[in-house]
Amino acid sequence: MQQVDHRTPRRDPAPSRWAYRMHRLWLTPYVPRLLRVGLPLAVSALALLYVFMQPENRTALTDMIAEIRRTVAERPEFMVTEMTIENASEELTADIKEILPMDFPISSFDIDLVAMQKVVEQLDAVAHANLRVKPGGVLELAVTERLPSVVWRAPGLLELLDGQGRRVAALEERGRRSDLPLIAGIGADTEVPEALKLHAAAAPIADRLRGIVRVGERRWDIVLDRGQKIMLPEDEPVIALERVMALHEAQDLLERDLSVVDMRNPNRATLRMRPDAVANLHMIKGIELGDILQ
Repeated sequence: MQQVDHRTPRRDPAPSRWAYRMHRLWLTPYVPRLLRVGLPLAVSALALLYVFMQPENRTALTDMIAEIRRTVAERPEFMVTEMTIENASEELTADIKEILPMDFPISSFDIDLVAMQKVVEQLDAVAHANLRVKPGGVLELAVTERLPSVVWRAPGLLELLDGQGRRVAALEERGRRSDLPLIAGIGADTEVPEALKLHAAAAPIADRLRGIVRVGERRWDIVLDRGQKIMLPEDEPVIALERVMALHEAQDLLERDLSVVDMRNPNRATLRMRPDAVANLHMIKGIELGDILQ
């Protein structure tokens, strides 16, 4: 008769598949770090989220932050008590103060320097503006002002323009800026650099120059006193005007009884006499012809 072995079976020392996988996972670098750092952070975040879900808690926190900010912002070292404007004329200074009303003292935390700069640079007379808060509670505004170079007359307009044709200011009457050259005509404001070159080329007759007129938005006329006019071509008008100045210096061209010097065809200048000069010429020729016939 066989005997039954009632001894307890021996335990397998090898780990189970699940225990093996968990052990390998624990040996990876990020799992222990996640449990040590990530888990407390997650619990804290959930706790904060629960707190902020309560309206009264959110209101209390907002009020506390606002009070802290107000306390810091109103400290004496952060208060601005005055504004200075550098490199600006009296008229421009008055315009700036009008568009930037400041109620001093004011905290520097409540001043938007970028927005203020954009507002100031919208003024026609301002090319660039730079703002900063200096020690001592001073808001400094340094301005690069556009300087007028010409007076532009157009239908219903009389304006000051800078050397690039940008508007500086309106002008009530020409006599207030008689020191500046006068340009006229539609489109003249877009060709100010060329007009200034023409004005420089006409320096020998500057005392007789009355204006530089844009014709048809494509060419210029030089208007002089005594009703004289120099008509310039579309292309290279400065060179054409310099030729007229050379003729004038050599032969006193513009001192003669001429009404128009037409340079629209640079290869063939055309001179037009005054009507009274033509009549006098015809009369003289008639007298000479009568003397011959007698």
